[in-house]
Amino acid sequence: MNDPIGDMLTRIRNAQMRRKSIVQSPASKLRCWVLDVLADEGYIRGYEKTTGEGGHPALEISLKYFDGDPVIREVKRISKPGRRVYLGVKDIPQVRQGLGLSIVSTPQGVMSDAAARSANVGGEVLCTVF
Repeated sequence: MNDPIGDMLTRIRNAQMRRKSIVQSPASKLRCWVLDVLADEGYIRGYEKTTGEGGHPALEISLKYFDGDPVIREVKRISKPGRRVYLGVKDIPQVRQGLGLSIVSTPQGVMSDAAARSANVGGEVLCTVF
């Protein structure tokens, strides 16, 4: 697999289109850090580390809905394996005038755009969520 974050975001997007409550994804530290940001910001209920097929570690992601509609309306991968996008703290975009969220991988860890601005650090913009 070339793009593990893109794969996880696609699994979340597809599961929400099918109105699933739980989706599984292979586990990695970076995926857990991205899910921590999504859980802290209220876009997912949470996640658990489990054992998937063949004894490999997996993540069970609990999706969140409001009045029958998914909380995550749009999720978009920004920095891809073929084209990495690194931005300084002043250039980190606001998603939908601050209603959305950018997830940024910084030297201080993976954090939301607002946390990166308050910590005054830039980094690789992984994805945007609205």
